Amino acid sequence: MANKVCPIMERLERLLVATDGSKYSEGAVREAINLAKTCGSKLFVVSVIEVNPEFEALAPGLVEKEEKQRGEHLKAVKAKAEKEGVDCEIILYRGGEPYESIVDEAAKNKVGMIVMGRYGRTGISRIMMGSTTEKVIGYTLCRVMVVPKDAKLAFDKILIATDGSMHSEFAANEAITIAKRSGSTLIILSVAKKDENLPVAKESVDAVKKVAEKEEIKVKTIIRKGVPHEVIVKTAAQENVALIVIGSHGRTGITKMLMGSVAERVIGHAESAVLVWKL
Repeated sequence: MANKVCPIMERLERLLVATDGSKYSEGAVREAINLAKTCGSKLFVVSVIEVNPEFEALAPGLVEKEEKQRGEHLKAVKAKAEKEGVDCEIILYRGGEPYESIVDEAAKNKVGMIVMGRYGRTGISRIMMGSTTEKVIGYTLCRVMVVPKDAKLAFDKILIATDGSMHSEFAANEAITIAKRSGSTLIILSVAKKDENLPVAKESVDAVKKVAEKEEIKVKTIIRKGVPHEVIVKTAAQENVALIVIGSHGRTGITKMLMGSVAERVIGHAESAVLVWKL
């Protein structure tokens, strides 16, 4: 990562990466270390072993074996981080829902961002993404960056997907900030489901373009018709974008926060890292 300044925010003092020790966490761990090095952040590495009490009673040896393996994995991550000059703290939880421990640690340590892989050991067979990643995004109050295992995080070109909503507006401001700090090209995309939605898509793109150009950011605007998440993912690949910025949607129901389906599907299918802006 060639950036001399922290691309995400002016002071990213604390960064958290969640790992389950599987190959699906490799990209998240690698890029979290790189980002922490660039930003001078303290890195918290969290791993949670979800334990079913009934299973633990029947096979306690397997749980202990998993705990030992996770501990060794965390020590290896810490060694890699410290080799890069990153201050690193490792945390291992046993029992409970993984997302709860991750969200709690992020809040307790006042981290500016959580970095996660797209899938996990409990989510490999899911079409869109692992349930732990989905729930962390739903419940945390901070930014979440989802990094597929083979993705390399870069900031030379950033794609912002906008639909003109309040959530898109905040995400666009985030993307503009990153582009300005990184000297990036900002690709502004809006997708119309039908022909009659094209004027709104154009308005959405133009609104972001106006703000970006005031900040003297190089922009490229794209308006396309189709299924939103499919167009976003395809455009990111065509434009060779390493980072997609997208807004999450707000409260669904009384007690639970979930993402909108477009954000969820983009994260599930994109080859690049996806930064989810949280309201």
